[in-house]
Amino acid sequence: MGKATRVSMAVVRRLPRYHRYLGELLKNDVRRISSRELSERMGVTASQIRQDLNCFGGFGQQGYGYNVEELYSAITKILGLDKSYNSIIVGAGNLGQAIAGYTNFEKSGFTLKALFDKNPKLIGLRIRDIEILDVDILADFLNENKIDIGILCIPRSSAQQIADILTHNGVRAIWNFSVTDLNVPDNVIVENVHLSDSLYTISYRLNEDELFKTIEKDKQKAFNS
Repeated sequence: MGKATRVSMAVVRRLPRYHRYLGELLKNDVRRISSRELSERMGVTASQIRQDLNCFGGFGQQGYGYNVEELYSAITKILGLDKSYNSIIVGAGNLGQAIAGYTNFEKSGFTLKALFDKNPKLIGLRIRDIEILDVDILADFLNENKIDIGILCIPRSSAQQIADILTHNGVRAIWNFSVTDLNVPDNVIVENVHLSDSLYTISYRLNEDELFKTIEKDKQKAFNS
């Protein structure tokens, strides 16, 4: 069995969005906001916002709303963004290099320590002055460095083998872009990212009106037959 979850994942997955919107409010010198005003900005009901935040204690005051800075700070701590995490990327192709080049992760406390690949043409190159190392030394590197998060940007055929090396050498979480399910110990967190899911969702929404028009026509035909 996995870890007991005290808060539903639906709530957890909304927290980064609250954090982002509150951060934007702070940048715009907004110091106080009501749940209704926040709901209008985010497209989430005020009731949902209050329910989500109540999972973590009392925030806001009736008739006053939320102190934006205090709520932002509280959600920062809830998300664990007041701590730092060491990470590595396995797979230094286009996706791995793109993630390595995204500097906002480090601003949030996620420090990239190294990239790994098996391609001799990539080994020794540097992305933002971070060297791409031979994947053959991955286990040795993990033994010598405390790494919290492994980011997999490799083909699915290699993903489980690399995941085993990561988990056997102290990595506590895997951000998995390899489009395959991983078997890991119960105490290891896996967050799967399927880029195609988002694209397919867009495709659905582009065709949603036409789909339901067809469904309604079929229902009418069935009713009239």
